[in-house]
Amino acid sequence: MLEEERKYLVDNGFTMPDLSAAGRVRARKPVTLRATYYDTTTRLLARHGVSLRYRAGDARSRVWTLKLPTSRAGVRHEHSRPAAGAGVVPEELLDLVTAFRRGRTLLPAAVLRTVRTVYDVTDRDGTVLAEVADDEVSVLDGRKVAWSFREIEVERVSGEPKVLDKIERLLLRAGAQLGDFVPKHLRAMGPLQPAVLVAPEPLRRKPRAGDVVTEAIRRDVARIFKHDPFARLRQLMPNGDTPVHQMRVGTRRLRSDLQTFQALLDPEWTARLRVELAWLAEALGGARDVEVLRERLHRTAAADPLAPTDQQAVERLDAALAARQEAALATLDAALHSRRYVKLLDALVGAVREPRLSPLARERAETVLPDIVRKPWRRLVLGGGGVPGAGGLTPDLPDDDWHEVRKRAKRARYAADAVSPIVGAEALLLAKAIARAQAVLGEHQDAAIAADAWVAEAAAAPRNHALAVTAGRLYERERAAVTRARAAFPAVWESVAEEKNIAWLK
Repeated sequence: MLEEERKYLVDNGFTMPDLSAAGRVRARKPVTLRATYYDTTTRLLARHGVSLRYRAGDARSRVWTLKLPTSRAGVRHEHSRPAAGAGVVPEELLDLVTAFRRGRTLLPAAVLRTVRTVYDVTDRDGTVLAEVADDEVSVLDGRKVAWSFREIEVERVSGEPKVLDKIERLLLRAGAQLGDFVPKHLRAMGPLQPAVLVAPEPLRRKPRAGDVVTEAIRRDVARIFKHDPFARLRQLMPNGDTPVHQMRVGTRRLRSDLQTFQALLDPEWTARLRVELAWLAEALGGARDVEVLRERLHRTAAADPLAPTDQQAVERLDAALAARQEAALATLDAALHSRRYVKLLDALVGAVREPRLSPLARERAETVLPDIVRKPWRRLVLGGGGVPGAGGLTPDLPDDDWHEVRKRAKRARYAADAVSPIVGAEALLLAKAIARAQAVLGEHQDAAIAADAWVAEAAAAPRNHALAVTAGRLYERERAAVTRARAAFPAVWESVAEEKNIAWLK
């Protein structure tokens, strides 16, 4: 569930205003809640913006709730499970915080007693639009009250976002104060240094090359950590992102950045980290590749309504892919639950906190970085290793050559993006231009792989005539997509190589 709420600070003399301007109001009886928040001894969960609590006292008594942060203040992913008892964290929730606790023991970190009075703001039909909770919170130290505070918490239930704005205006007029969104348990714990993945060090006025590379590594690692819980849940992010894909992107970008900026890093340290990242990328890739094939199967099958494919044959292909996907996801689950993965997570945090930099990393970023970025760019443009540059791709070249150029485009794009804090808009424009070319090359690669996959599936069932015919038709459509991508690429590449995009690389 996606939770959206706002918090307001009030003193003990605050009187709840009439909320009827926002809808009909229904007051509930006050309840007393006792919540115990669990964390590591160094507060790793809280420092990552994560909370895990056991709460008892209301209609939803004895419930464990995990809240994961989003990029928007006041909006969190909420996961609740019934409790077997205090101190026994449900395995599902314990699994979801793997990336944040990384094997550390969870212990009670804060205990809060809250006297809560809730006002339901409803529409004329009685549907709850928002809940306004008046909370009197006591922070407990054993049986004693260490200190207390009062706050108003407004959560959107089913109404439009504007209902929160209406309620906010009423509360502010009554004397409530709108401050930074700080969850109760964080107020109880006191000031904490945010985790290095959450709050990066701002670049100095004249940054060193190592500062920029460290920030690039941090962004890559943060992407892996952010999507880890959702990959375990096997569900889409609220914005539609596929978490396995996003973790794979983070892994790929990190491997690419370590290679591109290897002159600024300790080579032995980089090599060890890349080996572990390659292991993770393989586990993620197996699951993601089948996911893409299944999506493509149905899209390609429905691409030409005038020449429909045999639905039973399509379903048989999908069933075969589904079995492969389950096997790939089982492999990924095993990797994500392994000690090796936890050790990799620790290594990634260490890579952000204390990257192993070379002496060259102490040089000024604006002096060193453009030269480093030129290398992947020139390899993309000029080619090498028997593969032509992007401008030399022709329709008669094999799929592997097109795929290799695609990989080089990714590396050049990631490099340009990484140095954009120093180079500025020119690097961002180039990265965006390469991304457009990469999209065409990606469609080419997906179609080429799918075409081979349909033929392979038909070959595995040689006596199934309907399957063979359907696979042949799918193959033809995929190869037609390959041809279209090859025809579209030259114009896209011409826009990438324009002077305005690459002047800073000369």
